[in-house]
Amino acid sequence: MTTLPTRLRALLVTAASLLALTTTAAPAGAGPEPTAPEDFVPLRSVDPTILHDIRYATAHNFVGERVDGYRQPLCVLTRPAAEALHQAQRKLLQRGYTLKVYDCYRPQRAVDHFVRWAQDLDDERTKAEFYPRVDKPRLFADGYIAERSGHSRGSTVDLTLVRLPARPTRPYVPGEPLVPCYAPRHERFPDNSVDMGTGYDCFDTLSHTDDPRVGAAQRADRQFLKETLEGVGFVDYPEEWWHFTYGPEPYPDTYFDFPVSRKSLTPAS
Repeated sequence: MTTLPTRLRALLVTAASLLALTTTAAPAGAGPEPTAPEDFVPLRSVDPTILHDIRYATAHNFVGERVDGYRQPLCVLTRPAAEALHQAQRKLLQRGYTLKVYDCYRPQRAVDHFVRWAQDLDDERTKAEFYPRVDKPRLFADGYIAERSGHSRGSTVDLTLVRLPARPTRPYVPGEPLVPCYAPRHERFPDNSVDMGTGYDCFDTLSHTDDPRVGAAQRADRQFLKETLEGVGFVDYPEEWWHFTYGPEPYPDTYFDFPVSRKSLTPAS
């Protein structure tokens, strides 16, 4: 006859096995979705006049599809960066211009999406527009793609200028013929912004802020954007005319991963 202690040991072993199976079967990444600190705000709550064209929430970007983490076409920034853009916008409106943002806070999961895309050398569906003269294996070496982005710290923004009154632009149609991002403005995908010599996210040395090969008017508009933003505390990234970081950054060493959506923000935001 089996003794009681033996039966207890058998029950305990069975229970432990069931617990192990349950733990193993739990989906990866289970748990609460990360949320933003209280000082992250939607830009529209600080300045509703700044235009939005959040490219990574659409298929019109160098990946060719909506990027992971962009659940809404929303510009989210730390409050100091958003308030500095508001100051710049007040000055620009007086001169007949408005800012237009292409990207603001970028979750780490979006950066990881970029890295996976860059490592997939067979996916070149957007090459004709965004990197016609760069071999995809060189995107890391040339600094176009990296495993970390200042955007994930919440105080970096990609943006441009639009003359007022702003004209509407037609939506991108997936599968339409692509034109190099450095082609003449009338040939590129239509954008209501001023002509900066290249389109947004153009992986080419012509995108360098001070590249001497762009026309005089285009260089002047790049400098106008740069000087306006520097006047309110932003610093230009010299290899991308559209890229600026506000300083001092509230989170200089933190790379956040909460999704771009209103649900990620505190009710006060």
